[in-house]
Amino acid sequence: MKLIRFGEVGQEKPGVQLDNGVRLDVSGFGADYDEQFFTSGSIQYLGEWLKNHSSTAPHVADSVRLGPPICRPSKIICIGLNFRDHAAESKMEPPKEPVIFFKSTTALVGPNDALKIPRGAEKVDWEVELAFVIGRKASYVSQEQALDYVAGFVLHNDYSERSFQLERGGQWVKGKSADTFAPLGPFLATRDELPNYGGLAMWLKVNGEFRQRSSTAEMIFAVPFLVSYLSQFMTLLPGDVISTGTPAGVAMGMKPPQYLKAGDVVELGIDGLGDSKQVVVAS
Repeated sequence: MKLIRFGEVGQEKPGVQLDNGVRLDVSGFGADYDEQFFTSGSIQYLGEWLKNHSSTAPHVADSVRLGPPICRPSKIICIGLNFRDHAAESKMEPPKEPVIFFKSTTALVGPNDALKIPRGAEKVDWEVELAFVIGRKASYVSQEQALDYVAGFVLHNDYSERSFQLERGGQWVKGKSADTFAPLGPFLATRDELPNYGGLAMWLKVNGEFRQRSSTAEMIFAVPFLVSYLSQFMTLLPGDVISTGTPAGVAMGMKPPQYLKAGDVVELGIDGLGDSKQVVVAS
């Protein structure tokens, strides 16, 4: 299934997107896509509910805003320098273990919401990323069992403010967590929808010009390893988002760097996960 949430900010309802692109309101199922939804195994129950109710469920117009496809999770965990070419353009050695940082959950927005440049920002950058959502409480998970803990996959743009991130001292989280810095979606594809998650084409454009073109096959640390690795250091809860890193082509790596400014348009996509679009606006 492809899970969506739609409606005004803070008032989103749960829905699904069918294979033909039709969007259905499934609020009659009685559960939003939050920690309890994934904990209770409701993905399976929702699938069964749809068999009996898809013909009568209300349609959602294409003009209706999409929100992030999950409710605010307990945490957003990001993996840095997880693509070999991105490490090279950043002039950093490929890491021997995953580089882990957090992104504030208040950065979460819908896939096509505007990107707001934060106050004092000078170097706002883009990062197309494959993210996955945890489906079961995970602690000390083996790599062999890791995929059993993944609910599905989702497109993420891990926006960064590089001067906050790299020039202000401390941890990267400062440059990653501004409001609107985590557009997610358009939908969450359940794991069965994306069996080839390790070989998906991914791309990003700025003002119609390609900046990033790569594949998830270029990741240094794959999804099963990341689930297992992270679960050695913290408990992963249902609904948690893990974003797996970005390929080469970020603004910081350009010569000279070309950071985002108000009026720019960022478009991105990953095979099987749709695409999204953010217009950059001043704060």
